[in-house]
Amino acid sequence: MHAAYELLMEVGYAQLTIEGVAARAGVGKPTIYRRWSTKARLIIDAFLAATNPELSFPDTGSVKEDILQQMHKLVKVINSPRGQVIATLIGGGQTDPEMIEAFRANWLSPRRFDCSQVIKKGIERGELRSDVDMEAVIDALYSPLFYRLLLKHAPLTEDFVDQLIDVVMSGLNDRLAISNNEEPTKRK
Repeated sequence: MHAAYELLMEVGYAQLTIEGVAARAGVGKPTIYRRWSTKARLIIDAFLAATNPELSFPDTGSVKEDILQQMHKLVKVINSPRGQVIATLIGGGQTDPEMIEAFRANWLSPRRFDCSQVIKKGIERGELRSDVDMEAVIDALYSPLFYRLLLKHAPLTEDFVDQLIDVVMSGLNDRLAISNNEEPTKRK
């Protein structure tokens, strides 16, 4: 995996070959194929092994702070050369079903699960409304980061993350939720 990650950072996904990884690692191609059935699976595993420790959620006792700190870490990864790897995997996955499935299974799903656990803790501690749709919350928080990564229409900064967290989290706070007995005020 170390050899695959090094080559990925040097030549990119499109130019990386299993032959090149095997040569760099000093093993035969069959050795690689016994563990990874495709280049996409090898690359995602190598990428995750190098990146996962940096993207874990802290446990500060505050759901907002936990997510904020994790998103700041993600912004650093996205703004490094590894961000281009993520963009390449997402882009390549649009025409390669196996690649996008490997990305979803190994990158996206574990992160969504970890975030859902942080949100559950926030609900249990009374920091968030109990009726939140976790999938929608995760999408609302993280999708803008990938939107900026892929479309490059605006910089992806920690200040942007701070603003995003404030907007999304304010809608999840119990104190701001409208109770079932109150009628929402009409816009003027």
